[in-house]
Amino acid sequence: MPNTKQAKKRMRQDEERRIANKSVSSEMKSATKKVMQAETAEAALAALPLAMKKVDKAAKANLIHANAADRRKARLARAANAK
Repeated sequence: MPNTKQAKKRMRQDEERRIANKSVSSEMKSATKKVMQAETAEAALAALPLAMKKVDKAAKANLIHANAADRRKARLARAANAK
C-alpha cells in the first residue's frame, strides 16, 4: 500500500485510467467483432466505419501502437470487402 499522500493520489489516478482504458479497449474489440462476424457484406460494410473509429480512438489514447491500428484497420477493410 502507498505510504505518502502523493503515492495514494497516483494509485487513485492509475485506477481511474485503467478503467477508462479498459472501456475504450472493450469498445474497440466489440466493434471489430461485429465487422468480422457479420453475416452479410452489407452488415460488415455498415459496421466498418464505427470499428475504424474505435481503433483510431484506441491508438490516440496509446492503448495500441499507431502501426497496430493501421494494421487492424487494413484487416477489417479486407474482411468486410471479402464478404
